[in-house]
Amino acid sequence: MDTVIETVTDRDFKDAMGRFLTGVTIVSIMREDGSAYGLTVNSFASVSLKPRLVLWSLIKTNTHADAFAKAERFSIAMLSHDQEALCTRFASDVDDRFDGVSWHKSENDLPILDGALTVLECQSYAQYDGGDHIIFIGEIIAIHQGQNDQKPMSYYSGKVNQI
Repeated sequence: MDTVIETVTDRDFKDAMGRFLTGVTIVSIMREDGSAYGLTVNSFASVSLKPRLVLWSLIKTNTHADAFAKAERFSIAMLSHDQEALCTRFASDVDDRFDGVSWHKSENDLPILDGALTVLECQSYAQYDGGDHIIFIGEIIAIHQGQNDQKPMSYYSGKVNQI
């Protein structure tokens, strides 16, 4: 190790976490008004095989945090390397992020983004306080597999990358 930081700042923490390569996902719900809404998330991980659980987190100050907290179900699309435009769109301030995007509703009434590596449909299982974030746990109820030859999108050091 070259440097030891003992008085850790927010920037130090963000920089350190940015050195961990993550995948890029879009988490989506159907809002109470019947419209689809989603956002770009890289805080995603598997949790358990029995039951089949995954987690993701969202900052509490997000304007749609309450809608996600109330949702009984959500979908998680794992993005492929060529979906950077989707990643950027779903991270933007645009409210109708699905406008002009290729997607369909599943039998479980969830948004499914076409062209994703994989889309997981989840039943809300639990939510936990995670400091300034809410940690969402979902139980897998369906999986939509994309083509196996696609490469994943990744996030490293504050940037979207291609593996």
